[in-house]
Amino acid sequence: MSSSSAAPMERHHSIDAQLRLLAPGKVSEDDKLVEYDALLVDRFLDILQDLHGPHLREFVQDCYEVAAEYEGDRDAARLDELGGRLTGLAPADSIVMASSFSHMLNLANLAEEVQIANRRRNKLKRGDFADEASATTESDIEETLKRLVSDLGKTREEVFDALKNQTVDLVFTAHPTQSIRRSLLQKHGRIRNCLRQLYAKDITADDKQELDEALQREIQAAFRTDEIRRTQPTPQDEMRAGMSYFHETIWKGVPKFLRRVDTALKNIGIDERLPYNAPLIQFSSWMGGDRDGNPRVTPEVTRDVCLLARMMAANLHFSQIEELMFELSMWRCNDELRVRAEELHRASRKAEKHYIEFWKQVPPTEPYRVILGYVRDKLYYTRERSRHLLTSGSSDIPADSTFTDVEQFLEPLELCYRSLCDCGDKTVADGSLLDFLRQVSTFGLSLVKLDIRQESDRHTDALDAITAHLGIGSYRSWPEEKRQEWLLSELRGRRPLFGGDLPMTEEVADVLGTFRVLAELPPDCFGAYIISMATAPSDVLAVELLQRECHVGHPLRVVPLFEKLADLEAAPAAVARLFSIDWYMDRIGGKQEVMIGYSDSGKDAGRLSAAWQLYKAQEELVKVAKQYGVKLTMFHGRGGTVGRGGGPTHLAILSQPPETVNGSLRVTVQGEVIEHSFGEEHLCFRTLQRFTAATLEHGMHPPVSPKPEWRALMDEMAVVATEEYRAMVFKEPRFVEYFRSATPETEYGRMNIGSRPSKRKPSGGIETLRAIPWIFAWTQTRFHLPVWLGFGAAFKHIMHKDIRNVQALREMYNE
Repeated sequence: MSSSSAAPMERHHSIDAQLRLLAPGKVSEDDKLVEYDALLVDRFLDILQDLHGPHLREFVQDCYEVAAEYEGDRDAARLDELGGRLTGLAPADSIVMASSFSHMLNLANLAEEVQIANRRRNKLKRGDFADEASATTESDIEETLKRLVSDLGKTREEVFDALKNQTVDLVFTAHPTQSIRRSLLQKHGRIRNCLRQLYAKDITADDKQELDEALQREIQAAFRTDEIRRTQPTPQDEMRAGMSYFHETIWKGVPKFLRRVDTALKNIGIDERLPYNAPLIQFSSWMGGDRDGNPRVTPEVTRDVCLLARMMAANLHFSQIEELMFELSMWRCNDELRVRAEELHRASRKAEKHYIEFWKQVPPTEPYRVILGYVRDKLYYTRERSRHLLTSGSSDIPADSTFTDVEQFLEPLELCYRSLCDCGDKTVADGSLLDFLRQVSTFGLSLVKLDIRQESDRHTDALDAITAHLGIGSYRSWPEEKRQEWLLSELRGRRPLFGGDLPMTEEVADVLGTFRVLAELPPDCFGAYIISMATAPSDVLAVELLQRECHVGHPLRVVPLFEKLADLEAAPAAVARLFSIDWYMDRIGGKQEVMIGYSDSGKDAGRLSAAWQLYKAQEELVKVAKQYGVKLTMFHGRGGTVGRGGGPTHLAILSQPPETVNGSLRVTVQGEVIEHSFGEEHLCFRTLQRFTAATLEHGMHPPVSPKPEWRALMDEMAVVATEEYRAMVFKEPRFVEYFRSATPETEYGRMNIGSRPSKRKPSGGIETLRAIPWIFAWTQTRFHLPVWLGFGAAFKHIMHKDIRNVQALREMYNE
């Protein structure tokens, strides 16, 4: 590093603080944004000088300053000056220049993220959530509990009962894939950590110097790392990247958050901890299970990711068990545990040399360690069996040497907990052991439950092949009534429909192969079977029949996904028809899950119409469920951007129609936002807190329903907005050419961002383009056409119709 990098940290001579574009005019004592940004840019310019010489450093710095001046006064001469400077650059220098500014933008974002986190911590210390920004984006669990009791008249017992029976299931998806490479995300995380520590109040001069050196190393490493993926990730790569957040933040973040819930309950007068098996937070995944339009997700891939997840879970549990063996060294225990420990000690091996700690036989005078040693043995063989199955397809480790379900795993841990409480050591029991019980209850043996998602047409193809083989006609050509009649007759019967002689295409073999994987692997690997582009009851019954025919011993719950505007409108009638079928009601046991899609509905009809139809569909679905006595869980397929249903989590949950949450919520956490939600411990904590508090508040204090006149106004606006949107996007003949000229859609499709193709079909126009690249292409231009197109026409229509509608809109907004 050059001598300039060794300059005192307080001196940021190369970039004046006023150049920071996002900085406020006056910097308060705790607002270090300008200082953070100046430090990072200063260190980067030192690195640039070392790598490319003082001339390029000076050139980049001058361009930075001219750009900042133009931003300040909008003097066109400044812009011309900047253009003239850049035009004369050599090609090689142009690449370094572009990379430099991209890197400086990343550093500016990192500085802002650190500052936001600092402000939030300071507000927490002061207990300050009074400002409007916090009120609309934050959900503090303790404040929510206190408000429910003191302001809304709920009893402490009602709050506790609602909380311990509440479930929020966060479903990780690979798509849209995080566009920033994992290698860079990790380096960015280390830069943030260095920045935080550098400005800690108790830092010493030596610590400061060493942290400054570490900061320079990470900035240089990030600058020298290729920002673009040169090879396309596989579904397994995406799964590993997604699951890495469990190892880094979520594994320890869940018990930490649940402990905070205990504290919040205690502060409102509940002296009972949340039960360790309360399903407050659950995790699921689509990574390796979402095969909708992705030919790379094969049955083999699904099998691989399930076994990989079981290995990861066993590793995490294994490390925790060894920590507990150190902690639970006491000899007092109840009779039940003593008898079990003596039995296990007599049957145990003399030594296990593949362990690092406690590899010799544990003496019976340490009964908790004997029990935990037994658990560790089972975990070791559980992990090894999964590894063998993954690498070779078979294992010589018998299943009875492993844990095959989570109840087997929990039983010895519960025994330890009861014994500690019986012997007066409840304080010890409520420490790491309680945390581990909560981790096992949350993550199980599979870490996450994998959802399977497939398009409805693929099931139709499979059943068409079967009916053709049976000689009874073409399932695809049958009307909906005949499909339902045949499916139900087969579901109520017992005859097998096909054998090994079924002629099938590669696509049909893939569908049936997926169901066979469901039958092969442990049932706790899987969650739901999602049917995308669902339109009718037969779509659900088809999956039920295929599960039976492929001998799925524990059938997955089947979840229709209604995505397009017309399908959302027809969804209540389709679900009502399912509930009217006795066989189906016996199958679901009084519980049904329905998924609604924000991305495709927005692409189909525009944001305004889609949002309103999503709202109305949920209302009607709840009415249907109540009519048939079914508990309905809504699964929200929300993205990170506004055009795909994104927005503040707190407001998004509280804005759902009354009775559509009721303590049970599933929502996607998509690849683009996983880093922002779980990339660091404090982000993980905030995310869990936001979902939990808002879900509780919605259930105990639901929002009011819209007034009839508001509904009429929204219906009218939605019609106008849809017509305007579709007239431009689907009917204007020049629109496709404009879209491809104005956005980087074509280039986006060629980038190695994710494993899934950007189109459902290789040919076609806007209708075949997936909603994700559709939104992302516009986002790159900051034009955001899918978000606003149709709004203006709708507002103009109702205001011209009656100017008093403006006041109605104001009331709707304020409510």
